Amino acid sequence: MKELVGIAEQVAAKLIARRQTIAVAESSAGGLISASLLAVPGASAYYLGGAVVYTRDARRVLMDISDEGMKGFRSSSEPYARLLAEQMRTRFNCDWGLSETGAAGPTGNRYGDAAGHSCMAVAGPASEVMTLETGDNDRFGNMQVFAATALKLLLRKLQG
Repeated sequence: MKELVGIAEQVAAKLIARRQTIAVAESSAGGLISASLLAVPGASAYYLGGAVVYTRDARRVLMDISDEGMKGFRSSSEPYARLLAEQMRTRFNCDWGLSETGAAGPTGNRYGDAAGHSCMAVAGPASEVMTLETGDNDRFGNMQVFAATALKLLLRKLQG
């Protein structure tokens, strides 16, 4: 967790200096991205909110993305990660949206992705989507790597 907070401190410094805000949607990171950002004193200056979008019901209720709205998308994919990040940015009217979706393990998901698979996206003044494959089935280890990778992706965009 210390590594995550260290990255979050760098993100926080950039967001505060720019007077920018962020909202987060995460799935297999289980809230670690938000927890890391919130562990930094002064988080209320930049962190507007977050959601752990772990199920279909959560997607519908928390993200207002209907089953019809998912036509052409599948969870744990780059297009879905982009959709989540953009949806958070729009719904919170903030500068940045950050998302993560994947399969932490110890087994893969129902879409055929192996444990250690995660897609993440940043939506904002600079946007990017990426896929990570850890090749590991350690659930909590993957959750930490997913959160760290998403925060580093955001930091790269902020340094951009």
